[in-house]
Amino acid sequence: MGRGREKIEFDVLFVGGGPANLAGAIHLMQLATSKGIHLEVAMIEKGAEIGCHALSGAVLNPIALAELMPDYREKGCPIEVDVRGEELRFLTETSQYRVPFVPRYMKNRGFHIISLSRFVRWLAEIAEGLGVNIFPGFAGKEVRYASDRKTVIGIRTGDKGLGKDGRPRANFEPGIDILAKVTVLGEGAGGSLLREVSGALNIFSGKMPQTFETGIKEVIELPEGNYFLSSRGNVIHTFGYPLGLNTHGGGFIYQMKDNRVSVGFVVGLSYRDPMLDLYEEFMRFKRHPFAQRIISGGRVLEHGARTLTSSGYYSIPKLSVDGAVFVGTGASMLNAPALKGIHTSMKSGMLAAETMIEAFQKGDFTQDTLNCYQELIESTWLKEELYRGRNFAQTVSKEGLIKFFHLGAQYLTGGRGIIDKMPIAKDSDTLKSLRPEASPRKKVKAVYDDVLFVDKLTGVYLSKTQHREDQPSHLIIHDPKLCVEQCFRTYRCPCTRFCPGNVYELEIDENTDEKRLKVNPANCLHCKTCEIKDPYGNITWTCPEGGDGPKYTIV
Repeated sequence: MGRGREKIEFDVLFVGGGPANLAGAIHLMQLATSKGIHLEVAMIEKGAEIGCHALSGAVLNPIALAELMPDYREKGCPIEVDVRGEELRFLTETSQYRVPFVPRYMKNRGFHIISLSRFVRWLAEIAEGLGVNIFPGFAGKEVRYASDRKTVIGIRTGDKGLGKDGRPRANFEPGIDILAKVTVLGEGAGGSLLREVSGALNIFSGKMPQTFETGIKEVIELPEGNYFLSSRGNVIHTFGYPLGLNTHGGGFIYQMKDNRVSVGFVVGLSYRDPMLDLYEEFMRFKRHPFAQRIISGGRVLEHGARTLTSSGYYSIPKLSVDGAVFVGTGASMLNAPALKGIHTSMKSGMLAAETMIEAFQKGDFTQDTLNCYQELIESTWLKEELYRGRNFAQTVSKEGLIKFFHLGAQYLTGGRGIIDKMPIAKDSDTLKSLRPEASPRKKVKAVYDDVLFVDKLTGVYLSKTQHREDQPSHLIIHDPKLCVEQCFRTYRCPCTRFCPGNVYELEIDENTDEKRLKVNPANCLHCKTCEIKDPYGNITWTCPEGGDGPKYTIV
């Protein structure tokens, strides 16, 4: 299958159709036009369409967008509503308290609430208008290197038409080698190609481990006259219940147009309790009296889940190698204290574009020239913003009052705190072993109504997720016995709880007590929580066929 593949060459190849790459592609074409440089630029996206796999809160700080397009409103930027105020609420099991002080990095007045899927589709239209060739439905499966095994020369897209046994079927289409002078990896959190480059070129050497959060989000249509639309603030964040104060995470409710709200719940994957079920925590949040005052009588229109890289400045990898640069949240370009990453991702893509223009002017695409990207970041507001949150993920992963002591110290010292460059463990290393008598956390009592409260499988349906059933599984379980023996004995198979799509199910034979981990790859929301949180590194997430997965339209 490796012979006779088609090869297509471009000057620049962007892998991933998110805000970082789209902003980078637009800025690259703007700069090339202004300097009289002709470039052939391509972008591939594993989703069936641009925006299909784009999910975020999402509050947009327009600083990078305004730099890219000062007239973005006139160009039709799909803003849902402008932020007129924010609220921070502390929840107990039955009550809530408005926090009178909102940290400065969480202030959002004047920013925009958007649907990220709509936003990136709009950016894609602008990029195509500037001459960028966009190819949705193509998954980057493998990095291609020059003979020196150090210079990236492009990527290979995934084969289509393979059967479950990995053999070609009648409709088999081999992947294509897309080659470029510069390849830009902007796959998002937990990118499989960035993982491959890391293994080959050690780009994370000397860095803090990347840590992550998983967010589950819904767009809910509300009845007329609800509390939220008459509230002072239209951006609400919560903490406390249901996670408590030892586990990082919380809920959010953002107003959207057409009497809709964006409702979500984020859990830091540094959590320790192996019995914690991320989806059940989301349901607990939605059933809290405070949330109920807002969403009661509503119905879920769309549902999804996504991980985001929260570890920040000290986990940023080496940002360039010969022939490639790395942008966006996959390269840790997220401001975790502010709960925002769209504007920082966009800025990283724009700075990468400026670097590439210099490389084309010099005719040099080695790391010596591409390293200018790192230098540009260090001299802009992007570095300043990320640097202020450099110890945030380390602190919120801690338990007890010491967490709040460190947070207060960091707030007063511009992010330094008591210990600068605080250590942090990988998310896969934080689970505590279970005692034999341990039992799951109490389940949500209320019955799912398939309207406002949907179960995991209905959530998958509302994400419009589809995978061809007879293709090889894109979720690789390296040792199935380890799952049902060691992992079950130590952690009770936490993948059955941390996956928000019900991909993993533990089957136990009532007569023999024999256990089997059943994998349902067709349910996968592409959040990649399983690979990140698996305590044994026994699960590897790979790209399924291009075009498969969620088909978000309004989240």
